Amino acid sequence: MKIRGTYGDKNLIGKNVYRLRKARKMKQRDLLAQLQLRGININCTSPSDLEGQNRAVTDKEIRVLMGIFCVSFEELCKTEESGLTETDS
Repeated sequence: MKIRGTYGDKNLIGKNVYRLRKARKMKQRDLLAQLQLRGININCTSPSDLEGQNRAVTDKEIRVLMGIFCVSFEELCKTEESGLTETDS
């Protein structure tokens, strides 16, 4: 398994998307397919860039990701350090 060395700063949810995907034993290509089936026009490198926080995430993508993983917006935005969402701090 490839270990990610660094993360970008273009979104808040990338690490959580990675965690949620791994918890469901989902591959990135499976996530890509789920996003595309739900109407998100996304290319094959976008899930990696999203998880690495190297690209911004649209509101539509957030809504679809919440549906794919059956989580709330707060769960998707939870920070590692405190368990709080960015809006709580």
